[in-house]
Amino acid sequence: MSSSNSYLFNFCFLLTISTCLAQTNFKPKTLFLTVKKDLSTLQYITEIHQRTPLIPVKLAVHLGSENVWVDCETGFKSSTYKPAICDSRQCNLARSTACGDCLTENKTRPGCNNNACDNIVSNPAMDTIYTGGEIAEDVLTIQSIDVSLRGPIVTLPNFIFTCSPSFLTENLGKDVKGMIGFGQQSHIFFALGFDASQDLIYTPIIINPNLYYIKRASPEYYIQVSSITINEKTVPLNKTLLLLDHDDKGGTRISTAIPYTVLEPSIYSALSKAFVNEMPKDVKTVFPVPPFRTCFDSSFIGLSRLGYNAPRINLVFHTPNVYWNITGANSLVKVSQRVVCLAFVERIHPWGQAIVIGGYQMQDNLVEFDLARKRIGFSNSLFFRQTMCSNQFYTN
Repeated sequence: MSSSNSYLFNFCFLLTISTCLAQTNFKPKTLFLTVKKDLSTLQYITEIHQRTPLIPVKLAVHLGSENVWVDCETGFKSSTYKPAICDSRQCNLARSTACGDCLTENKTRPGCNNNACDNIVSNPAMDTIYTGGEIAEDVLTIQSIDVSLRGPIVTLPNFIFTCSPSFLTENLGKDVKGMIGFGQQSHIFFALGFDASQDLIYTPIIINPNLYYIKRASPEYYIQVSSITINEKTVPLNKTLLLLDHDDKGGTRISTAIPYTVLEPSIYSALSKAFVNEMPKDVKTVFPVPPFRTCFDSSFIGLSRLGYNAPRINLVFHTPNVYWNITGANSLVKVSQRVVCLAFVERIHPWGQAIVIGGYQMQDNLVEFDLARKRIGFSNSLFFRQTMCSNQFYTN
């Protein structure tokens, strides 16, 4: 895959990437990063090797960011660190948003240099955006894949990334030092190691201008969900909420930065009520277990290769015959020995998208981000194909 503007994301926690932000004499067909789920934060974590001397650096995967950012304030040491000088090619490639001088006493440390360009750094785990991240270059190494499925280590001597202060790593997983972005405007593409793409259904990517991304669209991925059905019955919703407006409200966004799909309160209430009504009568609701509001006694809920026997949730996209089917494997989550909960949460803020599709709903699904055609493809659960992520052949 490496040369086209199309890539796949399978929540098998394997990313294969190519990058045009670095220079290397070796031209591998595919580079890849393994990704693991942090059980304490439910974030998706990968690891790169960076700097001179090389050290492992853990990063959280952020689908809606356009850069790689790293904490350069605490413990950052590298003899090959180079800040990007204002108006340089590196600043243009990284889509710099500002240029200026370092205002602290030590003006030559990583992340704080005079005449260096800056970029936006975001951490959705903190709900924070920082505009003063210094753009820089440094050495990065990454695994490649060849015909033997295990190629040589590739060195990228001038990989462009963004520095951040330490406080921006708050709420990230243990020892996680930043985030790696795969947004629409990024120069990093990722793919899956096997082909399940023949079964994909596609919906267009919606371009969303955003006040934080001056003169360019937001790197987040927005799609149109026109309705929701449960067991083929339409859930009554305020359709106006499903439309994305110019103030970045309403509509639907896809995010790896949240563990479970977040719904606007009235949408959550309608979906929860319809889901409960479609559950078998002998399945009883129980006291909620935060952050979930709708939970069940699992004693009378059967299991199949599609997960828990649960009502079928369809997210209907831009036309009625294009929908993503969410089965029990992705709609119910086990929280204790006898309790499972509806794996959707109610939005607590008065602003934001009406629907933000989270990581749990995408696990064991294949999602293709076709940037050339401005569309996203969904496979539905890989369990339909009698396979799952743990069956794949890439290992550390």
